[in-house]
Amino acid sequence: MTPATATRADGQAGDTGAKADFGVLVVDDSRLQRHILVTLLRRWGYRVEEAATGPEALLRCRSPGIDVVISDWMMPGMSGPELCRAFRRLPRRGYGYFILLTSKAEKAAVAEGLEMGADDFVGKPVNGGELRARLLTGERILRMERELQGKNAQLTDALAEARRLHDMLGKDLAEARSLQTSLVGDRFRRLGRVEVALMLQPSHHVGGDLVGMLPGPEDEVTVFSLDVSGHGIPSALIAARLAAYLSSDALAAGPQTPPSEVAARLNHLILEDVGSDHFATLVLARIHMESGAVVLAQAGHPYPAIHRLDGRVEFIGDGGLPAGLVPGATYEDVPARLSPGDRLVLVSDGLTE
Repeated sequence: MTPATATRADGQAGDTGAKADFGVLVVDDSRLQRHILVTLLRRWGYRVEEAATGPEALLRCRSPGIDVVISDWMMPGMSGPELCRAFRRLPRRGYGYFILLTSKAEKAAVAEGLEMGADDFVGKPVNGGELRARLLTGERILRMERELQGKNAQLTDALAEARRLHDMLGKDLAEARSLQTSLVGDRFRRLGRVEVALMLQPSHHVGGDLVGMLPGPEDEVTVFSLDVSGHGIPSALIAARLAAYLSSDALAAGPQTPPSEVAARLNHLILEDVGSDHFATLVLARIHMESGAVVLAQAGHPYPAIHRLDGRVEFIGDGGLPAGLVPGATYEDVPARLSPGDRLVLVSDGLTE
């Protein structure tokens, strides 16, 4: 006979290698009863320890490696149920399966054992087949508990890594927000009779909204407000790219280029060069500082407003198509005039949202 198929007296085969990861403690004041159980358990492949009393068993249970306790009910000094109750109070990393050996068949006795924390019962005299079946049940429970612990450990590690990445992303986003707000440049500038105030306040870390002022001749100032569809980093990067377009020769945003033509060229650039599903809304306004004459183009952006000195508010513009949606889209130049004390207000939909 091989060690893996050692045949017991009751005719059932053992598998000595399959149970080696489970440690069993046998507690009984009878040396003969302990010997019988220990021999049987080792033949089945369990790691086995033994104790003659409850206090001795508790000392052994404080060391790692005891997964199952098989204890006699009637013992001097500390009974099996009392040992079970003390066992449940021990600090353990994993669950311990507790089986009571008893000749008591009364329901009151079984209830007492369950109240003390016992998991199962085996009647005396012990039948090997029954004991093995009870142990297999305990094994399934312990294996599930170990698997759950392992998954919990993996989840804890994953959460720690996610928290670390979240902290790193938070720092990057905070820096990105600082860089985006720096694109605005001077928040307030006085140019002759005109005062220009710019404000950028992202609702999240970063976004697709941007305001700015473009260089021009001494008697004119050009301001814009744009909003790239979507949210987050992609929209913010595209907004920065479009702002660079507006201030470069790519759109020829100079005094000879009407705002409507700038919007049309921006529409073409988004479709041909940006290469994404994003689009942008825009208001571009050119203001003559001496006369107060305004020419602006609107590309799907919220309507500009003129706040008159007397308190009246006039909305101007013709709506227009967002830039980056329709190839060949055209835009209109809308004239207006500012009197001393009037204000031209350009906002994105971030204000209303």
